[in-house]
Amino acid sequence: MRRIDANGMHIPILGQGGWTIGDDPSKKQREIEALRYGIEIGMNMIDTAEMYGEGASESLIGEAISNYDREEVFLVSKVYPHNAGRDKIFISCENSLRRLSTEYIDLYLLHWRGDVPLEETVECMEELVRSGKIRRWGVSNFDVADMEELFEIPCGDRCAVDQVMYNVGSRGIEYDLLPWAKDHSVGIMAYEPLLQSGKLIRMHPDIINDKTLSAISEEKGITVHQLMLAFVLRQSSVSAIPGSSNTLHIKANREAAEIKLTEAELRRIDAVFLPPICKMHLDVD
Repeated sequence: MRRIDANGMHIPILGQGGWTIGDDPSKKQREIEALRYGIEIGMNMIDTAEMYGEGASESLIGEAISNYDREEVFLVSKVYPHNAGRDKIFISCENSLRRLSTEYIDLYLLHWRGDVPLEETVECMEELVRSGKIRRWGVSNFDVADMEELFEIPCGDRCAVDQVMYNVGSRGIEYDLLPWAKDHSVGIMAYEPLLQSGKLIRMHPDIINDKTLSAISEEKGITVHQLMLAFVLRQSSVSAIPGSSNTLHIKANREAAEIKLTEAELRRIDAVFLPPICKMHLDVD
């Protein structure tokens, strides 16, 4: 599977999102099987956070990956903003490591910006790298102004990834954040690439039946969800982490990584889901 260059860290373009994993004990075995199936077919990047189920997601993922050589799995987790200072971040990281049953996290993100000074968080992230607890660090839900401020901080330019919402119905990052990230070798990791939950699905409740998306999908012999994922992955510096709890959906997601969209098809999508022509507020869910 193709990888993107995230400030010198090569990460898969497609992974498995862990937002709701572990919430329902009755789904535990199915979710474990789905995660393992994803790893088997090459989707070995798994995203989670201490916030997800207050650790339940990390615990289930830790159990799911226990059968694998650790080097075969690329783990992404996130720290709460209020835990991102010197007095708490090391404890938060240790707790995530314990729940994930691992000695290190491949990519550790600041979940969103809070009251802890960025300089302090960066210093702590660099300490975690030096100690071997994490391999690289990044941020989530940062817009251009936040990224510019981050890069002015000592070692702030070592940020590998900015994880943000990006999908066919939320394209604001294409105006300025995506170009900025490309220019500074920061990888963009797209969450909600399929509009699976939150306010955007309320804004586009019938997107799965959109006439243009349906027509293009039918012509290409793919599903609308695969088309939406291929749309996100068309960007050379973007990876995606769609939700994953069903083996059939994971298989379809994996196939979408190989789908190429033509310029004509992209123009048809642009005519319905307009690309940004001005600065837009960063969508957050």
